[in-house]
Amino acid sequence: MENKLKEYAKLLIEVGLCIKKGQTVIIQSPVECAPFARLCASAAYDAGCREVVMRWSDDYLSRAHYLHAADEVFDEVPEWKKHFCNDYAAAGAARLVIDAEDPEMLRGVDTDRIVRAQRAAGEALEPYYHTYMNNEAPWCVASVPIPSWARKVFPDADGETAMRRLWDAIFETVRITGDGTAVERWKQHLDTLESRKNRLNELRFKSLHYTNSLGTDLTVELPEGHIWAAGSSTTPKGQVFVANMPTEEIFTAPHRLGVNGVVYAALPLVNNGNIIDGFHMVVRDGKIAEVHAETGEEFLRAAVTVDEGASYFGEVALVPYDSPISNQGILYYNTLFDENARCHLAFGEAYPECLEGGPDMSRDELKAHGLNWSINHVDFMVGTKDLLIVGKTHDGKEIPVFIDGNFTF
Repeated sequence: MENKLKEYAKLLIEVGLCIKKGQTVIIQSPVECAPFARLCASAAYDAGCREVVMRWSDDYLSRAHYLHAADEVFDEVPEWKKHFCNDYAAAGAARLVIDAEDPEMLRGVDTDRIVRAQRAAGEALEPYYHTYMNNEAPWCVASVPIPSWARKVFPDADGETAMRRLWDAIFETVRITGDGTAVERWKQHLDTLESRKNRLNELRFKSLHYTNSLGTDLTVELPEGHIWAAGSSTTPKGQVFVANMPTEEIFTAPHRLGVNGVVYAALPLVNNGNIIDGFHMVVRDGKIAEVHAETGEEFLRAAVTVDEGASYFGEVALVPYDSPISNQGILYYNTLFDENARCHLAFGEAYPECLEGGPDMSRDELKAHGLNWSINHVDFMVGTKDLLIVGKTHDGKEIPVFIDGNFTF
């Protein structure tokens, strides 16, 4: 176990962030994950970073904050937080997020408080969000188990067994065996993603049409000059990093006004500490016109109304149904893993890297080219075993991309 933990920390620092000597590293971690966060800090110093700055979070205090803090707090962002986030981003600090939380941490919290806090942060921390969404500095999101999450994933197991099983599952997703060869395995995996990504970029589809037995019948128009991305990204200074570990997806941006039809979620969605399940959306001219959910509909409505862009789409991602994570047969209740088990879409902001010249464009220029902007970006899973995706080229040719949930190439 000790060897696996050290190998994982080294992988996140050297491949996930690809730390450069003299670079500052920000690590955001739950207090429950402190032992692993410290291993990551040690790995960062071993790689020659300038400084590691820890930013701790705590589910208990987060929930208490939303339930009991004074109401005006949710319309404010303190000056220290603005400087912390925006100043480190401006300095090009690398950012590692250890993403682990109780999937129902904010159950029963007033959705108005959640939305107002998001809006306030979106305005005050805009330079920070822009830096990392635009890949101007390296960032990586990864995860390790905590007890509340492990019990949700494995409800029939005792606490210790649930934690052990979740550790084993996560190690499998990130290709950690403890033998020190994870970095090489990741290079091979990234090469595979690169090959499929290149094929999609050669095809230059005008649109994709999704259908399955859940009831999904959705057409997604792609903007002129769209680019499929996968695996690793590159900063303007040439620093190559892997933003999600694990990652199995190949993704691009849809045209913000070109999505039409109905789409059904294939898995539950955990968003802002609440579970949304059994939901579908009706989309007209890019905008989410209707949302319906068996569980958590109020949270879904809140998510798509945070701002104007939250009701439009920002990402379309392709993941084979027979991906390594999907084949584990585990519902993680964590988007980092669940989105890499199935094809997914995201409502909210688009990644500028998904458009030719996008990283150098202003927000207005990106919008003029069809890309969406929002303070939100929420992935939800749509892939099923019978998913059919047919791509249409600009000359009208139709080419199957997915049959029975998997790539045709």
